[in-house]
Amino acid sequence: MTAAIVLAGGRASRLGGADKANLQIDGQPLINAVYASLAEAHPVIAVGPESIAHPGVTVVQEEPPFGGPVAGLAAAFVELDGILDAAAEVWVLACDLPRAALIVAQLREIPTPEAADAVILRDAGGRDQWLAGRYRIASLRSALDSLPDVRDVSMRLLVAGLNLYGVDDRLGATEDLDTWDDVAQYQHEEDHS
Repeated sequence: MTAAIVLAGGRASRLGGADKANLQIDGQPLINAVYASLAEAHPVIAVGPESIAHPGVTVVQEEPPFGGPVAGLAAAFVELDGILDAAAEVWVLACDLPRAALIVAQLREIPTPEAADAVILRDAGGRDQWLAGRYRIASLRSALDSLPDVRDVSMRLLVAGLNLYGVDDRLGATEDLDTWDDVAQYQHEEDHS
């Protein structure tokens, strides 16, 4: 069984501070698409406010809040430590991925190469999507432990020493909803598909 971490603790500043995880997309909170994609994962740890609570999901928050995704991962690892074998893997997904099921579908059957620390999607522009992948727990824990502090640390810095195996996203799964324009574009695409 693969664990999962869902990161939903951001300020959503490009959405005017709206509760991004609970934006209504396709008639349900945006984060529900991510939770649904992780139905086979256990445990599922979500990092963010209590408003992201969902059956079968443990909600934690980094301290202090809004410390960024690396601080969120560190908070989630407090819950994971001691539960899973160090050889296990963990999905890491952002809360704003309406096509999360397509991320999991594309990566589920791809084994993590022996020399790699993670399998992640690469978007159409060739950019690695660090919050759309599956990581070896031991590798991610080691990367977190190597940092003097996790607050306001970029994902780029966290993964700099990791060997990431990138898989090209063939389905547009990495589209995230960071702005109101993104939301409108996604809804338009869905209405016309």
